Amino acid sequence: MARLHVIVPTIGRPELIEDNVRRMFAQSRPPDGMLVVGTSPKDVGDFSAPDLPVQIVLTEKGLCRQRNRGIDLVVDKSDIIVFFDDDFVPAEDYLANVERLFELHENVVGITGELVDDGIRGDAIAFDEAERRLDDEEERPDFRYRRCYSLYGCNMALRVSALGDLRFDEALPLYGWQEDVDLTYQLSRRGEMISTSSVTGIHLGSRGGRLPGKRLGYSQIANIVYLWRKGTMRPGLGQRLIAQNVLSNIARSIRPERHIDRRGRLMGNMLACFDLARGRLDTRRIESM
Repeated sequence: MARLHVIVPTIGRPELIEDNVRRMFAQSRPPDGMLVVGTSPKDVGDFSAPDLPVQIVLTEKGLCRQRNRGIDLVVDKSDIIVFFDDDFVPAEDYLANVERLFELHENVVGITGELVDDGIRGDAIAFDEAERRLDDEEERPDFRYRRCYSLYGCNMALRVSALGDLRFDEALPLYGWQEDVDLTYQLSRRGEMISTSSVTGIHLGSRGGRLPGKRLGYSQIANIVYLWRKGTMRPGLGQRLIAQNVLSNIARSIRPERHIDRRGRLMGNMLACFDLARGRLDTRRIESM
């Protein structure tokens, strides 16, 4: 049996931690260990689980820093590392199917699940609703898989022997916009990556803990330009993402969605474009906004 550890970075959502841990250890194949990586005691509240192999770790703020801290703590005792966002609810057989797929396909180095639903694209989903839907067999998709160029950061499993010295780029600060594309594009050079509906779950899309609009808008430009220059984002994908984000922010700034700061994002887009024109574009600028 492979050694499998789960890493969950978290910030500003202590109410999700207990449900998250409970769901993880109700898996048909529980993890051998779990790290919850926060940035302050407020991120985890008064949670404790002395009878479970769960470790609470605190580190500097930033998704990439938090994930890297988790990797460094478990890499020497893991064959598989699974990353979940703190608002991701996995199907009860998620970890079992990840382990099985890695056993069956030695050339596969990364796996991401095809989601039943994603609250990022609409209204946020409640944890108990997600559990109910996932436990309803009628909503489970049929088994299938396809090759992919990158993994979705809210749920991704990595083969440690292929991961090697790769780490998340800490030049992508705070929410780390497109950090998953950066790392997994590099990982794809070491083997195949797949997306499969046998590994699934629901991304709640919880609103707490996310970047304010202006910061995110800046990152929507700055991070993509940075990854172009680094060579870890395909130019076509980057151009498409920038166009989609800027056009959406313009079109919806007149009547924005109640949960999205479109005007703030558009302001961040414009500031990043101005910095780019002046040769001063810097992904880390959002830390001082």
